Amino acid sequence: MKGNDASHDASHVWRVRSLALSLASEEEALSSNSDSLVELAALLHDIGDYKYLRDPSEEKIVEKFLEEEGIEEVKKVKILSIIRGMGFKEELAGHGNSENCPEFGVVQDADRLDAIGAIGIARCFTFGGSRSRVLHDPTIHPRSDLSKEQYMKKEEQTTINHFHEKLLKLKDLMKTEAGKRRAEKRHKFMEEYLNQFYEEWDGRA
Repeated sequence: MKGNDASHDASHVWRVRSLALSLASEEEALSSNSDSLVELAALLHDIGDYKYLRDPSEEKIVEKFLEEEGIEEVKKVKILSIIRGMGFKEELAGHGNSENCPEFGVVQDADRLDAIGAIGIARCFTFGGSRSRVLHDPTIHPRSDLSKEQYMKKEEQTTINHFHEKLLKLKDLMKTEAGKRRAEKRHKFMEEYLNQFYEEWDGRA
């Protein structure tokens, strides 16, 4: 991941790992036996991310790694299922169900918590800057009712619109009770930030 910008670098992965293990410790549906599965899925979740693919073969890196490390088949399948299903684009496609895999909800919530709040704001602008996106343009409105295909399109969008198209929606998409509790504070911080941003943009503050 060393070629990624700071929004999806190794530090992001370590934060998601810590968050996932912390959330797992608060979930009654999970036992301590789930920790290694949660940890591996968290550590590997952004390897081969479609936004950074330089070569199609990178999509198979995680699968090959798990095979080379001798991870048992049942565990390997679960880890790959978590990673492939946890993206926001999958939620838009209706694939965000965690009922049959409580570990999925823990890892997904951890990743989403790192996308909101103070860290999330910093990551959002870092990613937007890396793609040379316009900071804000009042004439470009956020897209509503996005499909997976629309979300993945690399059409021109502003960084501020990303808050409305995705980040402000994540609080209500949390799967775990612990994730929901933590998301409240981070969500409120983003709302306060955006209010201040718009006031400054318009010269009202």
